[in-house]
This record gives sequence, C-alpha cells and structure tokens, in this order.
Amino acid sequence: MNAAKETVRDLLDSLPDDCSLQDVQYHLYVVEKIRSGIAKAEQDGTLSQKDVEKKLARWIS
Repeated sequence: MNAAKETVRDLLDSLPDDCSLQDVQYHLYVVEKIRSGIAKAEQDGTLSQKDVEKKLARWIS
C-alpha cells in the first residue's frame, strides 16, 4: 500500500468519530510538518543542546 494512504488511514483510525474535516486537515498538516522536519534534520544535521544554549544566549542578550 502507498505510504501516504497508510498514513491517512492510520490518522483517521486515531481520530474520534465526530471529528471535523478541519480536524483531519490540521492533523495531516502536523504529520507532514513533523516528517519534513525529521527529513531536514537527517539531511542537514542537528545542533547539540550546548550549541542551542549559546545561540539563545546571543539572541536574548
């Protein structure tokens, strides 16, 4: 089965029976954003906690 169809079916199974189309759209949007974020992290790498804290310290001050 197509991965997209499987994702949609799994999502629909996890939502309550009285959900709206907007609920479905929102959850599909969130799933896609999470997947694209994971793909970007795998491609570009991530920052360590220490590096993030250094960057935040510069932004905040």
